[in-house]
Amino acid sequence: MDYKSLKSIIEGLLFLSGDEGLSVRQIAEITEQRPELAARALEELKEEYVSQKRGLQVVQIAGNYRLATLPDHAPYFERLAYSPSRSSLSQAALETLAIVAYRQPITRVEIEEIRGVKSERAIHTLNNKDLIHEVGRAEAVGRPILYGTTKSFLESFGLATLKELPEPSSLDSSDQLEEETQLLFNKLDSTQITIDELEQP
Repeated sequence: MDYKSLKSIIEGLLFLSGDEGLSVRQIAEITEQRPELAARALEELKEEYVSQKRGLQVVQIAGNYRLATLPDHAPYFERLAYSPSRSSLSQAALETLAIVAYRQPITRVEIEEIRGVKSERAIHTLNNKDLIHEVGRAEAVGRPILYGTTKSFLESFGLATLKELPEPSSLDSSDQLEEETQLLFNKLDSTQITIDELEQP
């Protein structure tokens, strides 16, 4: 593997690792390179992002390297998050929200085990929309974040408490996630219709 390819691979690994990031040791093991070489490639990648004035940066947090956006661009990210055209939830976000709503408190790994796919982007979206938030840390290796729903979630779905969530017909059904998602979607849809009716002149 040539040095340029190594940096390219590291960039991809950082992207896939998301908020958790990767340590130099992990990168070295994955790429089968010496830790010193992996560390040098990381630092050069970090400098290239700065010198080329890229929209992302390589940062080191708690010993792990990760990709992050630039603080100066935060106002634009807020506009994206709260833009009316982005107000509807994707299927992935709705599935993730259903899991958190019905099974909170829950970790990202547990969410992904239920969905069978990566859910970091959906969790990030729901966080930005103030529908879920961190409610604590699990008593497990690495003390992963536990997620739960917010007051805004209750308001958005017209619920006084979580006890008012529609109950799935069968808790043991293999289609439980699909059913929970549909119930949540129906609840959101009916709430939106009510809001729209109230806003009519």
